[in-house]
Amino acid sequence: MRDLAVRASATGRSGAMKKWGFIAMHAAVASVFIFTLQRFALSASLESSLLWALMFGGCAAGLAYMQANR
Repeated sequence: MRDLAVRASATGRSGAMKKWGFIAMHAAVASVFIFTLQRFALSASLESSLLWALMFGGCAAGLAYMQANR
């Protein structure tokens, strides 16, 4: 019986790690995309591109967090 409880808690931790990994990946991909778009396609300054990347990464992380908790 104890073995079953240990497996259940380990599975829960694994699911939580996958959720946070998904959120981090979503934020990173959104940040890289918007930075590349701003910097190279729209010829924005480095500071502006970084600010937009930070903002979009934060928004993407929030969205991914909301979706992961559904």
